[in-house]
Amino acid sequence: GSVRGFLEHFRPGAGVLMETEIWPNLLAACRAAGVPVALANARLNAKSQRSSRRWAPLMRPAYASLHAVWSQSEGDARRLRTVGAPVDRAPSAVLGSVKFDLCAQAAGIDQGRAWRRAAARPVVALAVSREGEERAFLQAWTDEPLARGLQALIVPRHPQRFDDVAAIIRAGGYEPSSRSQWGAAGPEPAAQSVWLGDSLGEMGAYYSTSDVALLGGSFEPLGGQNLIEAAAYGCPVVTGPHTFNFSDAARWSIQAGAALRVSDMAQGVRAACEWALDVPRQRAASAAALAFQAQHRGAAEAMAYRVLDMWDQARR
Repeated sequence: GSVRGFLEHFRPGAGVLMETEIWPNLLAACRAAGVPVALANARLNAKSQRSSRRWAPLMRPAYASLHAVWSQSEGDARRLRTVGAPVDRAPSAVLGSVKFDLCAQAAGIDQGRAWRRAAARPVVALAVSREGEERAFLQAWTDEPLARGLQALIVPRHPQRFDDVAAIIRAGGYEPSSRSQWGAAGPEPAAQSVWLGDSLGEMGAYYSTSDVALLGGSFEPLGGQNLIEAAAYGCPVVTGPHTFNFSDAARWSIQAGAALRVSDMAQGVRAACEWALDVPRQRAASAAALAFQAQHRGAAEAMAYRVLDMWDQARR
């Protein structure tokens, strides 16, 4: 009833769903009302593919009702075809990921560089971390001799965990230095401190601060967080074994020399420390990250034109 009421009141000319947001009831109502709907920046990992097949009587008609699917990669397109998505139907295409069209913000870069100067030593980040990863990182950090001359930064993925992560840092034998408590001058260097990124909307600044970042969500079987944002700010990335949410982007980044993959957190911390301490290598990787991101730009504009075409066709 809510969906029908929305469509009857607003009478949209077309609809766009993003990435994985397939809503069978919404798509059925749009089809009945003659509203074309596209899936933009579409992706489907192997786990979601299995789930869609398991729920095929519900999901297959939903995918099939889409007017167009603009996928992020050939792999996504291949998996989407198996669940009934019209990837081969014009004007569908593989257009890449709109995440590559992120524009690095000058304010974030300047802020991050100021924090980096305050550290007066290389910074290694555990970026957009998920539950279980912070403890493993701190244990590996404590055990790693190379870490003693470096500054650690942890930026949790979810703000509701900020206080929990601060407690984890204390339990690990360190004092959290929280972004929310920093003054205009930034953090104060301290030998036994771990910086805690307990703020929202400042990932660009955190990546600009960091010489290297370990990718959150990739050291637990969670698929990994978005590594493209790190590349946009020239921050090399060390990933764990689990990057199925961004499998193609991770592979391309590794091939470009902007990232490397390890099997566990201990290896990741060692690799990140080695990278941060090798200035020529770190600078080359930073340049490779910027070039990698620039190489794959353009999907947002391409999708925008296709949305306009779909809308024009629907109005005729």
